[in-house]
Amino acid sequence: MKESIVIIPTYNEIENIEAIIRTVISLPILFDILIVDDGSPDGTGLKVKELQEEFVGRILLSERKGKLGLGTAYIHGFKIALEKGYEYIFEMDADFSHNPNDLVKLYETCSQKNNDLAIGSRYINGVNVVNWPMSRVLMSYFASFYVRLVTGIQIMDTTAGFKCYKRKVLETIDLDKIKFVGYAFQIEMKFLAWKHKFKIVEVPIIFTDRTKGVSKMSSRIFKEAFFGVIQIKLRSFFQKF
Repeated sequence: MKESIVIIPTYNEIENIEAIIRTVISLPILFDILIVDDGSPDGTGLKVKELQEEFVGRILLSERKGKLGLGTAYIHGFKIALEKGYEYIFEMDADFSHNPNDLVKLYETCSQKNNDLAIGSRYINGVNVVNWPMSRVLMSYFASFYVRLVTGIQIMDTTAGFKCYKRKVLETIDLDKIKFVGYAFQIEMKFLAWKHKFKIVEVPIIFTDRTKGVSKMSSRIFKEAFFGVIQIKLRSFFQKF
């Protein structure tokens, strides 16, 4: 069985993609990479193909037609990673808001400490966010408070997108029934792992907002998360775990 793979969804990340791939490849622990690119018109996919020739067997590329959403990109990536036999499956952004060096901490948290899901958390030790305006920090922090209040889940950073799953978590969750695509996707996956009683640990990280490229955040994503939390909780009353 192959061990670790990092799934990185991309759309117009030509300014970041080569640097993020080279950084992950250079880490002291072996991480393969799966890029799920949603038809980036800026040439992100072409750059990945160039790097595949340099790092033979280490980089996978799945190209989709058009922007289909972050959640669907991860579900697509999860299925590929499971099919190829990886034991530890990671989520990470392409823009260096997640420090690639922290992949090692997440890996060790699952592989050496018998945890099922490790979350790179901005809020487990205070507020560790760099380059965000205070309004966005407060919105993000209180969004997690709102999620905990509605769902009962005991996770400080409920919208975090930097994670390591053991494969059994993704095998247990019915990925075809995941509904949401933005922040609500991240909440839904954590909620389901929690309901299935998997061992979840938050690992402190420092989140640094992107310095290159354009953020994909939108008001629609925030609205989906706000109302999606209620839907997630209501649906749980009719699900067996």
